[in-house]
Amino acid sequence: MTSINGLPLHPLLVHFVVVLLPLAAICAVLSVVWPTARRKLGVITPILALVALVLVPLTTSAGETLEQKVPPNALVEKHAELGDQALIWAAPLFVFAAIWWALHHKWTESRLDGLDARARSGVTLLTGLVLLIFALGSMVMVYRIGESGAQAVWHAGT
Repeated sequence: MTSINGLPLHPLLVHFVVVLLPLAAICAVLSVVWPTARRKLGVITPILALVALVLVPLTTSAGETLEQKVPPNALVEKHAELGDQALIWAAPLFVFAAIWWALHHKWTESRLDGLDARARSGVTLLTGLVLLIFALGSMVMVYRIGESGAQAVWHAGT
């Protein structure tokens, strides 16, 4: 399915990714830097990241179908290349959001009680830093992809 009522599916899916991927990233950042937010958000952050992760390849696939229907254009090609990179950021965002949640979940915490406190702190710190990197990186990529898409749409004929 590449269209709905004759309209390309890509623009519709893009809106979901543009909202959900940065939202998951913001929730991840809040979870790392604000313990109260981490407790309140709980499993919501990895779920948002998972939904965004599932939508990214669907969106890029629909975009590739749309790209074949428009005349060759350097701006569209740049947008497509950047769009392909979204998965590189969305997948680790989900993985590390899930690990971060698991590290702070009551069931996991009781299982990790036997670990050396320094080792546990090191794992938590490293996971939090990596999660922050992928959260910030995914937000930057969404901006870059969106900007290139807007340029492709609005300046394609010039």
